[in-house]
Amino acid sequence: MPETQETVLEINLDALGHNYRYLTSKIRPETKVLAVVKAFGYGSDAVAVAEELAQLGASYFGVAYTSEGLVLRKGGINTPILVLHPLPANFDLVVQSCLEPSIYSEKMLDGFIAYAEKNNLKEYPIHLKFNTGLNRLGFSENDVATISEKIKATNAVTVRSVFSHLAASEDLSEKNYTEGQLEKFRSISEAISQLLGYRPMRHTLNTSGIINFPESQYEMVRTGIGLYGFGNNVSENANLRPIATLKTVISQLHEIQEGESVGYNRAFKAPRRMRTATLPIGHTDGISRAYGNGTGWVTIKGKKAALVGNVCMDMIMVDVTDIPCIEGDEVIVFGEKATAEALSRAIGSIPYELLTAISQRIKRVICRK
Repeated sequence: MPETQETVLEINLDALGHNYRYLTSKIRPETKVLAVVKAFGYGSDAVAVAEELAQLGASYFGVAYTSEGLVLRKGGINTPILVLHPLPANFDLVVQSCLEPSIYSEKMLDGFIAYAEKNNLKEYPIHLKFNTGLNRLGFSENDVATISEKIKATNAVTVRSVFSHLAASEDLSEKNYTEGQLEKFRSISEAISQLLGYRPMRHTLNTSGIINFPESQYEMVRTGIGLYGFGNNVSENANLRPIATLKTVISQLHEIQEGESVGYNRAFKAPRRMRTATLPIGHTDGISRAYGNGTGWVTIKGKKAALVGNVCMDMIMVDVTDIPCIEGDEVIVFGEKATAEALSRAIGSIPYELLTAISQRIKRVICRK
């Protein structure tokens, strides 16, 4: 693509396809894939990503909130959508848009059954979330008999899947803990299938689970961060391609004399004569203030340019003293080479946080390359 003339986030669908094919090479051909496209497709473009993944063969999409499912439906996505964290206030919207709710507590189950019966629904698909050790959302294994009885007592709902979420599948030093979770899930899913009299789909593997514990893939797996190019360790990152490249441009160059300050609160004072470039991107756009004062960097002409001073709401300044550049030149904030993982690691964070923080005011550009 030609060099950008503004701040854009390029979404590379060819890289997405590469990642999907790599991850599905780890599972059986018959195993279904639930692609997680919450948080605007991990900061990219949920509809564009979902359209591509549907063509590649994804069987389900996962979103966090009902509103995210509505965006996909309005964008023409007809694939089944699991809402991972629905709220009772949104039951109408869930059903009107043919979304499938995760039911994670007895209160949620009672509420949705009552809603479904009141509205004369028949065998509406629900998904039962069990807590096997993440301790975030989910029924406990002690709830199996009670919830099975409630579901068998109505024809308003049917259980489409039973699932759980692994706490540390990327960390092989926690292998025993993960195996304990997997065994608990196996026991729960067997018990509830027997009590219901039918076997719902089962899924508990996330991206790192697919890579490290493929023997527990059951009928479906879920993948999020892997689709977007990150495998939670260096060796797996090499097999994946980041799909998002954040680019901006040099708005203005400044000659800074020794002792002069740059930016708010005079947080940076020049130790020598230097040149800085001002870029039209700031903390409103997802570039945290934590990256300021030399912690973060961008890439210009293939060279690192450290951030100078505090990150502003709409601008950052970088040191280009030793980089031949002019106003209007393209700047890479992160991409396939200077990755979001490397940048996020500089502030003790993770690529999930940086990717999903990118402001919706930044133009998304869909590309293939």
